[in-house]
Amino acid sequence: MKKVLKLLALAFVGLLLVACGKSEESSTAESGSGKTYQVGVAIYKFDDNFMTLYREELDSYFKKLSEETGDTYVLDIQDGKQDQATQTEQINTFIAQGKDVILANLVDPTAAGSIINSAKAADIPVVLINREPEVAELEIWPGKTTYVGADATQSGTFQGEIIAATDSKGDINGDGTVSYITLFGDPANVDAQQRTTYSVKALDDAGIKREALAEPYLANWDTAKGQEVTAAALEQFGDKLEVIFANNDGMAVGAVTAIKAAGRTVGKDILVVGVDAIPDAMELLAKGELTGTVLNDHFNQSHTAAQVAVKLMNGEDVSPYYWVDYVKVTSEADSELKEAEAKTETIEEIKERYAKRSAE
Repeated sequence: MKKVLKLLALAFVGLLLVACGKSEESSTAESGSGKTYQVGVAIYKFDDNFMTLYREELDSYFKKLSEETGDTYVLDIQDGKQDQATQTEQINTFIAQGKDVILANLVDPTAAGSIINSAKAADIPVVLINREPEVAELEIWPGKTTYVGADATQSGTFQGEIIAATDSKGDINGDGTVSYITLFGDPANVDAQQRTTYSVKALDDAGIKREALAEPYLANWDTAKGQEVTAAALEQFGDKLEVIFANNDGMAVGAVTAIKAAGRTVGKDILVVGVDAIPDAMELLAKGELTGTVLNDHFNQSHTAAQVAVKLMNGEDVSPYYWVDYVKVTSEADSELKEAEAKTETIEEIKERYAKRSAE
């Protein structure tokens, strides 16, 4: 009798286990298709503060999406080493492998057209990130190609507004003119061009007289190079140099190092602004050794890029543009990451907006 009862008990436990197993399987099936997607990610170079934050957040967010949906997203992230030929080869490999989608942070945005054409021939949608291509490139394959980024004119404007909001308005020596230099990221990069133009346009718009002490110094987004060219400018212009506009925080951090070495003090006799709100810059800001920066929101840009990529992998058409706002940062609280919805824009809308901007 005991033996019979034991067998019945074991059978009951087995039924419970089967039932539990079916319940978990059903839950997974209801939350996603259970498919595996191959995602090719091409980064212009790994050794970049902002893109390091971006790709780490992208990887983390795709893992979160895998857990939430029951689908699996396998990321193949490649380092372009700041060489377009290398990156093009990597993207061609993605195409040959039949990736389900390609996310590309191009070394040279002018390569977008040929890459889109190659991907289109293989029916692989493309999400361009961080480095804006020409509008015409996004007309090649409507619905299956897109750009996810932030409008660099906004970041430049915010830099100028930060300077204009200081007590001196950038005119530290009181001679009636803001004397400045710009640390330039990359001549072929739209963000660098627009930050350079709109940072000083914001001073013009505020009625502040300005003078560029030199042509923009090419510093390649690099901290060491930013330090090197700033040191040279400080030696050449001395106390006449009042403001340094850096196209990114990496170069701004280098500038601060050079300023300290020259025996000058940020906030007292010189002002420095950057873009990205990277940890090194925020540390300097907290100590009063950086005037300000602008948050280039890697958090929402990477999430938006992933969400758009998922839509494309599901066969949906997407908007040609997804914009995430920059945030002006003069305190630690300003740089707090929080979810924000991207704004979409059509080709027609952006052509109209850019035409108005060119006419200004």
